[in-house]
Amino acid sequence: MTTHGYESGRLDLPFVGISTFGKRPYVADWSRIGADVAILGAPFDAGTQWRSGARFGPRGVREASTLFSFGHAGAYDHEDDATYLPGSVRIVDIGDADIVHTDTMTSHANIESGVRAILAAGALPVTIGGDHSINIPCINAFDDQGDIHVLQIDAHLDFVDERHGVRYGHGNPMRRAAEKPFVTGLTQLGIRNVSSTAKEGYDDARARGSDILSVRQVRKLGPEATAARIPEGTRVYITIDIDAFCPSIAPGTGTPSHGGFLYYDVLEILQQVAQDHEIVGIDLVEVAPDYDPTGSTSILAAQLLLNLLGFIFHARG
Repeated sequence: MTTHGYESGRLDLPFVGISTFGKRPYVADWSRIGADVAILGAPFDAGTQWRSGARFGPRGVREASTLFSFGHAGAYDHEDDATYLPGSVRIVDIGDADIVHTDTMTSHANIESGVRAILAAGALPVTIGGDHSINIPCINAFDDQGDIHVLQIDAHLDFVDERHGVRYGHGNPMRRAAEKPFVTGLTQLGIRNVSSTAKEGYDDARARGSDILSVRQVRKLGPEATAARIPEGTRVYITIDIDAFCPSIAPGTGTPSHGGFLYYDVLEILQQVAQDHEIVGIDLVEVAPDYDPTGSTSILAAQLLLNLLGFIFHARG
């Protein structure tokens, strides 16, 4: 008798049906989430400074995630000799936060409400953006959850305080996070080359306790030593900007930056962090599918999220 589940239930191939994340159940009532993980879409991109299009990120990543929806009892990894995301890990998709076009504050408030609903249900919030400004309401929602450390994987520092009167755009989220009393520090990985932040921003970030590493510095250290820089015992919130990756594998983003990470550069760090720390929340942002007709950027995002969730719940035992 096999236990992988292929013999039971509907076949429900990836190209059939509704594209929820991983083809997991859709829960419309945010007061009845009842899961270990809840996926929230945040299709807001009015915080961008150049190319828009990340508002379609949640749809693109959800559709791509159906590629990994075969079977009903997890995914076996022969390298790790582990089955990740077995049926005992309950994942639901709660749809998207309401976005009001041109209205940043109302849109952000609606995203924050979604993350708060997930936290109230005792589930792990996974928010798919949208531009990186959506991290601001995600972090706001943790104001009653105890201290957290933010791990940012990104090409850009995103530590601008204010530019042209804008304080809540996609160049501001890490500065807004650093101002929170419950954010005890930031680890910022992948920051490189022509950046969105002036030298004063780097000086300010370091003065506030940020640990900033480029792609080359991370590669020189290796994944274990890089992960070890996160203070022991901290609870970690992970924010991933898809432009952290080299546009040779992730062209579908508004602000591509060459010289970025490749897949295993990031995956091995995330696996180590998931083993060493409690992960309390995740967002993945800046996927803009229209700039990538191959769909590989959305597939990368979906594969990364599913593997990260597998690592988290495997570590929890």
